[in-house]
Amino acid sequence: MLQFEELKKALSQQEEAIKELKDALGLERLREEVEMLEHKAAEPGFWDNMESAQKVLQKTSALKAKDEQYTNLVAKAEDCLALIEMGDEAEDLSLLPDAENEIKEITAIVENMKLATLLTGEYDKKNAILTFHAGSGGTEAQDWAEMLFRMYNRWGERHGFKVTTLDYLDGDEAGLKSASILVEGENAYGYLKSEAGVHRLVRVSPFDAAGRRHTSFSSLEVMPEIDEDLSVEINPDDIKMEVYRASGAGGQKVNKTSSAVRLIHIPTGIVVACQVERSQYQNRDMAMKMLMSKLVEIKEREHLEKISDIKGDQKEITWGSQIRSYVFMPYTLAKDHRTGFESGNINAVMDGDIDGFITAYLKALSQGTLGNHDYE
Repeated sequence: MLQFEELKKALSQQEEAIKELKDALGLERLREEVEMLEHKAAEPGFWDNMESAQKVLQKTSALKAKDEQYTNLVAKAEDCLALIEMGDEAEDLSLLPDAENEIKEITAIVENMKLATLLTGEYDKKNAILTFHAGSGGTEAQDWAEMLFRMYNRWGERHGFKVTTLDYLDGDEAGLKSASILVEGENAYGYLKSEAGVHRLVRVSPFDAAGRRHTSFSSLEVMPEIDEDLSVEINPDDIKMEVYRASGAGGQKVNKTSSAVRLIHIPTGIVVACQVERSQYQNRDMAMKMLMSKLVEIKEREHLEKISDIKGDQKEITWGSQIRSYVFMPYTLAKDHRTGFESGNINAVMDGDIDGFITAYLKALSQGTLGNHDYE
């Protein structure tokens, strides 16, 4: 039947993509690495270093999961083909919706797996630390910063990432002045690195009694969470530590204790803070990890030889031309100025539906086609 023949043709295209995906994923090398790691885990004394052993097991588990995902995808395509052929032979049109849904699911899985193959950066697999800063403009900008804070929390929840608030400084009347969150999960940094930069909001301000249209800016920094054993030297004499009382909107985001820690890297002026842990020592450890992550991210991005090459003015490096605009008035549109990708469903975007922006950025990055900013 014609309907089933069309479905078979659509599935055939995905089967070709699945074959190409096998090479892109490097499954043969992946399976060899799993075998090597399993041999290592079987060696005497493997558990003598508990931390090292855990890392080996975690890596083995992640590689196996990737292999299993591909194997399941192949099986899903085979089952779909069998369903199509059965419906075609029996001329049973009632099977069409099921077959169509299966192809849609296969297509989505293929696209997601192809996207993951673009994450080849040194830190792409790491967790991500996101830091939000309200721009000038008082309450309006601080409210916008909180809207972004919620958007990325929702994105993390949608994708099964664990999201933890590390620091949160309330706005004067509404919103937030600054905040930091940790997004934990495989490839968190690889996906979210596309979001670093200045985000612009255009809307009728709920804080303006005259109902005028306002433009607000907030910046987002994105850093990979760097392991503490990385060979990065930070001179203790270069760090100034301040202790303060934690505070958060409604008392829900953080623990209200006197254990919050702020670290200032004197040579660069970089400031990080953590207040989510219950003890000052735990907050200091997390703040040190944040500082290390930020210094390493700047060092890598600026192609510097060593941490000490970072200049003081680098503390403002993320505050530049906007990467994306979110317009609520006079029309609704979210547009990325680097890739041209846009969405008219602004409510869905603000609820964390930003995968289209991330995908467009990663594809453009891999193809070397990231354009100049267009601010209109």
